[in-house]
Amino acid sequence: MAEAEGALTLSLLRHGKSSWRDASLTDFDRPLKRRGEEAAARMGRFLAEIARLPDLVLCSTARRARDTLAILLAAADHTVEVAHERGLYHASADTLLARLVAIPPGPAHIMVVGHNPGLHALAHMLSGGRGARDAIERLNVKFPTAALAQIAFPFPDPRRITEGTGRLVLFATPKSLPTA
Repeated sequence: MAEAEGALTLSLLRHGKSSWRDASLTDFDRPLKRRGEEAAARMGRFLAEIARLPDLVLCSTARRARDTLAILLAAADHTVEVAHERGLYHASADTLLARLVAIPPGPAHIMVVGHNPGLHALAHMLSGGRGARDAIERLNVKFPTAALAQIAFPFPDPRRITEGTGRLVLFATPKSLPTA
């Protein structure tokens, strides 16, 4: 599934499952659990298989988000421009949207690696309930750790992204992926 000519794809990836084992760590500094590491690798292989790899990634600076992205990119064998941004840590849907529309034209596929509830709300906001029925139904239930939502826009310029202008084309969770 390659991107359509003249269109924009946005991938929203929630970080993998994190560990609460070390109570001395702040929420920001929590590492991934083994399950989170495995899920990130599965999602990376999945992205590589369906040829939906990003050309730009915006990633929260929280440890679990950075680690999720590093594992995903290694599993996908993909190198990409990454902007690590503190402002994405627990950002609201409105904050995430404001960041997206600040991106100049160029990338055909942008990925945001972050947190809930902001990512879940953003996926709903941008798709407006439009898209693949099964994906919408699963998104309506929840946006679990290491889940990936892909939203397609009929234009190439991120500055045109507004509420309801996209279509949810994919919603995948580590549990929904075929076992390899």
